[in-house]
Amino acid sequence: MTRPRLLLVLLTIGASAAIAAAPDSADAPTYTAKHELVYPANYREWIFMSSGLGMSYSDRGADHQMFTNTFVPQAAYHEFMRTGKWPDKTIFVVEDRGSETKGSINKSGHFQSTDFMGIDVEVKDSRLPDGWAYFNFSSGQKTAGANPKSSCFQCHEDHAAVEHTFVQFYPTLKPVAEKFGTYHEKPVK
Repeated sequence: MTRPRLLLVLLTIGASAAIAAAPDSADAPTYTAKHELVYPANYREWIFMSSGLGMSYSDRGADHQMFTNTFVPQAAYHEFMRTGKWPDKTIFVVEDRGSETKGSINKSGHFQSTDFMGIDVEVKDSRLPDGWAYFNFSSGQKTAGANPKSSCFQCHEDHAAVEHTFVQFYPTLKPVAEKFGTYHEKPVK
C-alpha cells in the first residue's frame, strides 16, 4: 500500500472513531440564550443503566420510597464501554418515580408507579464553567438553570467514583471502569 493511500486509510479510521465518540447531536445538551438546559425529551430512548429504590445521601433518609431510573445516550455509553471515560457533552438523566406496594396481583415488594416526580440531569460539557453541571426538572418544566455549585456539584466532586459520576451504583459500568483504571471511589467518612 502506498503512503498516501495508507495515510488516507488511517485518517478515515481516526475520523470514524471521533465521530463514534461524539454524542448524537439530538442527544447533546441544548441551552437557551439564558444558559438554561433544555429538557432532554428523548431520554427514554437512551441506554438504561440502573434503578435505585429509596436511595438518600443524607442520614435522615427520604420520607417516601422513590425509584430512580438512570439513562445515558447510546453514543456516550458506547464510548464509556470502550475507554472507561465519558465523552464531552454526555447527559445523564435520573428519572424520579413513585413506588407502590399494592396493585394488581402484587403481594409483596415495590413496583414503579405512574407518579412522575421529575428528572435530575447531570451534564459533562466543556462549555460549562466547571465542565460539569446539574439541573432539576419538575413535571412539565421545559428549561432549568444549573444548580448552585455547593449542592450537587460538590457532592459529586467529593464522592463520585468515575469523573463526576456515581459509577459505584451502576453494576454493569463499575467493572469497565476498574478495567481501564478510571474507577476511584473515595472512602465515606
